[in-house]
Amino acid sequence: MTMTFHCDIVSAEESMFSGLAEMIIVNGSQGELGVAYGHAPLLTDLKPGPVRVIKQGGEEEIYFLSGGFLEVQPHLVSVLADTGIRADDLDEAAAAQAVKDAEEEMLNKSGDMDLTLAATRLAQASAQLRTIDELRRRAKSGR
Repeated sequence: MTMTFHCDIVSAEESMFSGLAEMIIVNGSQGELGVAYGHAPLLTDLKPGPVRVIKQGGEEEIYFLSGGFLEVQPHLVSVLADTGIRADDLDEAAAAQAVKDAEEEMLNKSGDMDLTLAATRLAQASAQLRTIDELRRRAKSGR
C-alpha cells in the first residue's frame, strides 16, 4: 500500500482540493517538483502552470494555478494560489486570445502600458495553453 499525506489546494476564491494524495507535482520557481510521503519540509513559490495530484488509489486530477506557494510539512502539503481552475475547465480559445493580446501590448509599448503586467498575462496564458496540451497528450496515451 502506498503511503499518503493530506493535501489542500486553496485559491482566493475556493478550496479546490482537500484529501489524501500519494504525490503532487508542481512548477516551482526552480523547476518541476514532486512531493511524496516523507518529503522534507519546504516552502517555495510556484510559477503559473499545472498542478498534478495523484490521489490515494492512483487517480490523477490536474489543476491550473496562476502561481502561488507550496508548503510541505510532515503529513500535510498546502498549495496556496491567487487563482486556480480545474484543468478540464480551461478555455483554449480564451487562452490563445490572451496570449495574442499580451504579445500585442508588449509590442506596442505605449508610455502608460505596464510591461510587467503584460509579461505576467503572457506567462499565465502560455502556461494555460501548455496545460491544455499536456491534457491532450495524456488523453491520447490513455493515462
